[in-house]
Amino acid sequence: MEDGRKPLPRPPRRIPANAGSLTQMEPPVRPVHPAAPHPAAPQPRRPWIFGRILAGLLVLLVIVAGGAAAGWYFREQTLRIDAAEVQKTVGPAVVRVLATTCSGTGEASGVLIENGRVLTAASAVERPQSIVVVAPDGRMRRANLLGTSADGVAVLQSIGFNETPVQLPSTDPDPKAERALIGYTAAGKQVVNAIGSAEDPEALSQFMNAAKLGGPVLDKTGALVGLVTGDTVQAATVVPLANLRGYSAQAPTGITVAAAAECAEPKGPQPAVAPQLQVARTPLALEAQALLGKYLTLENKHDFGALQELYSKKLAKTMTVARDRQGHRTSYFFNAKLTDLAPDGSYARMSSNVLFSPTAQGANGGSCNRLDARYDLIREAGKLVIDGATYVRQPVACDTD
Repeated sequence: MEDGRKPLPRPPRRIPANAGSLTQMEPPVRPVHPAAPHPAAPQPRRPWIFGRILAGLLVLLVIVAGGAAAGWYFREQTLRIDAAEVQKTVGPAVVRVLATTCSGTGEASGVLIENGRVLTAASAVERPQSIVVVAPDGRMRRANLLGTSADGVAVLQSIGFNETPVQLPSTDPDPKAERALIGYTAAGKQVVNAIGSAEDPEALSQFMNAAKLGGPVLDKTGALVGLVTGDTVQAATVVPLANLRGYSAQAPTGITVAAAAECAEPKGPQPAVAPQLQVARTPLALEAQALLGKYLTLENKHDFGALQELYSKKLAKTMTVARDRQGHRTSYFFNAKLTDLAPDGSYARMSSNVLFSPTAQGANGGSCNRLDARYDLIREAGKLVIDGATYVRQPVACDTD
């Protein structure tokens, strides 16, 4: 102040008792209310209807495609064939057919159907003198030719053959279904081949030999859906099920009754014969096998003049060409086995089957015998030859079990 006095002190500021320190003071908090959307903010998107439809369509397509793929796979599996399983099922009813015929073809496969009948290739039994059917286990039965068809099927009636027959299906097979062919090799072994479908067949020529003509064509269940026929292997074809139904009926249709065959010297199949060795495979055994195999081959060909070269000088004097022809002009030897051989080669024992005309000398109405003979062997000029033969056991009919 101007008079020199000091100013009076100001009264202290009152602070509420419950107030915090200044450093703890915070500005007042105002209540916050939801703000209205700014006019420029993006609006939320509605669900995209077309996208949802498209996604559903894609899912549906995936489901349909998966189902189609599964259906295709299932169909492919049902059309496939396990040829080995078919052979296990049907093999016992697939037989060899052997015959002496005027043409000398007489070898085929065949299949047993109802009532003891057998379907085979007509080319194998053309103008026959005698026929046998041979089961896979070696049992044999005589058979008669009932007739043949224009497409090359022969119907035989076996005598006493009663294996379970192969059935013909009541409906036609799917043309895309795989098939199997069962038949025999020339050595008499039963084999099976998958031959594709009717729509996409395999070439038969890659599987065929003459002994497989007449072989049955089967579906995956073992039902008969065709038969292989033909005059030659190259001409082999499959006769369809529709034709076979008529030929296999109780009263066959489409079959021409066979006429009786007339020829002086009916023959069996003409391939070379090699007896099966049932002795040790020594050089001597192979030499004896070759000699006896050539003997049977020439007998089957009825080349009786050439047989003289296999005989010793002594035997040739008694077993003349005329005598050989008289005793064997309808004979066909098969299933030969060399069962015994002397250590010094002085004899060989051989079993075989022989098919012949029922009217041949000494046949007595039969047509097939089992033989068991001992052949005496000697060497002349270092060459093994036949010096004589005797039966170890008397011949018995082939169809005797």
